[in-house]
Amino acid sequence: MTVGVAGKIVLVTGATSGIGHAIARRFVEAGCQVVVHGLETEDAAREIMSALGAQAAIPPHYEHADLADNAQSHALANRVIERFGRIDILVNNAGIQRIAAIEDFPPDEWDRVIAISLDSAFHTIRAALPTMKANGWGRIINIASAHGLRASPYKSAYVATKHAVVGLTKTVALEAAECGVTVNAICPGYVWTPLVATQVADQAQVHKMSESDVVRKIMLAPQPTRQFVQPEEIAELALYLSADLARSITGAAISIDGGWTAK
Repeated sequence: MTVGVAGKIVLVTGATSGIGHAIARRFVEAGCQVVVHGLETEDAAREIMSALGAQAAIPPHYEHADLADNAQSHALANRVIERFGRIDILVNNAGIQRIAAIEDFPPDEWDRVIAISLDSAFHTIRAALPTMKANGWGRIINIASAHGLRASPYKSAYVATKHAVVGLTKTVALEAAECGVTVNAICPGYVWTPLVATQVADQAQVHKMSESDVVRKIMLAPQPTRQFVQPEEIAELALYLSADLARSITGAAISIDGGWTAK
């Protein structure tokens, strides 16, 4: 258990795989009531939820929502509040990637990236924050990216979105600073997740090189450690930021990127 976190109501978006799943698992282990969001139907998510809650003191709860639809983003947070009375800790993790040169970037794909990775965070924060303020305690953690602090070619929507998430984080942190609510962004470098695995194939096509060369020469080239960040590292940081001893950390964009943004 972690002091100040056990028993808290936690909503993690995009939590059926990758970073979000690791974060959800860590909060389950810490004794929280975790709401796992995903795109899967309840039947399709049953195996994931069963494994996640196998030894949980408080079984996790699953919610489906398509965050490309703004109304569903807002409704997701409202359903959690209606069911559990509040959201204590909100982790906006959901995000997608699309790689293309700007002149070839499909406008509908631009809109989808922005809706899922940025707009959904706005809508969930807007729904959850009033109760946090009223209760005098809350934690909002937005999973941004090293691309929220740096740029790379062929990722215009993703880079724009993650920069915006960092800006949103800072603004809400200032608005909630006197209310016992902290708001922070975690900015990972390359993490080995299903999203990154997809990027390897996409970038191999764009750059006309092998997938192994993409990993070595493009993906891990910016990270001085030459190692992928593990999802569990990000989950542990999210848990720390949620504890009472992290109450003075707010408005921060915290890099966990193997030294990428130190250069």
